[in-house]
Amino acid sequence: MLTILGKLPSINVRKVLWTCRLLELPYELEPWGKGERDPNVPEFLALNPNAQVPVLRDGDTVLWESNTICRYLAHDSFLLPADRLQRARIEQWMDWQATELNAAWRPAAMTLLRGSTQFSPEVVAASVRDWNTKMTLLDRHLERTGAFVAGDTLSLADVVIGVSVHRWSATPIERAELPAVAAYMERLAQVPGHAENCGAGTP
Repeated sequence: MLTILGKLPSINVRKVLWTCRLLELPYELEPWGKGERDPNVPEFLALNPNAQVPVLRDGDTVLWESNTICRYLAHDSFLLPADRLQRARIEQWMDWQATELNAAWRPAAMTLLRGSTQFSPEVVAASVRDWNTKMTLLDRHLERTGAFVAGDTLSLADVVIGVSVHRWSATPIERAELPAVAAYMERLAQVPGHAENCGAGTP
């Protein structure tokens, strides 16, 4: 049995839970994080010195960083196949999500969804513009694929990008009109586990 330390409102925890759902992997969710158990305690820091969720325990194996956990779980599955080029195309978009896309939305989402006061209005406005720019890039890519991020079939790239796309759609900002992204969201809504991990109440 896998144990996942984290909480459902966390976008990074939901990536891992959705991966487990798609691969039909049983797991136990152990509540940690803001509003649950404080990860800044020796017990948790021994597992992840960054005091961040999620953390995965698989027997004696302990992993942190959500995309790394997803890769570990999905290795050689339909979500992350062994073919070298196919896997690279999936992972390049996973890396883009973790660096370019996340960096763009963080100030806006932390302020508008989490009530953070650490960012000035100017920084939040710049974040919204950058977020829309990154989403426009994704829209153009999805227009070319006509289906999913890495091609014709669902992959791990769609799990990690799907939760971020949902966050963009759920944050109270002025959004660009992106028809390919809108169509993509409709396709994702048919994927098992979407309602739990990208549904209402989980921006």
